[in-house]
Amino acid sequence: MVQTPKEIGILPLMQPQKVRYVVYEQDGAFVAQCLDVDVASEGDTEEEAVTSLKEALELFFDADAPEMMPSRAIRFGEIVIHA
Repeated sequence: MVQTPKEIGILPLMQPQKVRYVVYEQDGAFVAQCLDVDVASEGDTEEEAVTSLKEALELFFDADAPEMMPSRAIRFGEIVIHA
């Protein structure tokens, strides 16, 4: 049986991925929300929130699934609401 590189402790070099995020204050904490995937984190400062978001995103994008990175397509549309 052939082992994968990860199974023998060799991780592939991942290409850096750029993701967009926004930081806002909510309930006395700073929230960093990724705009490309549904991942968010918080911290006492903006820097802590962004650092925590980076760690959460690295866990989200497992080394075995680089194809999970969303495409850069942005869609605009209209909806009708009754208000």
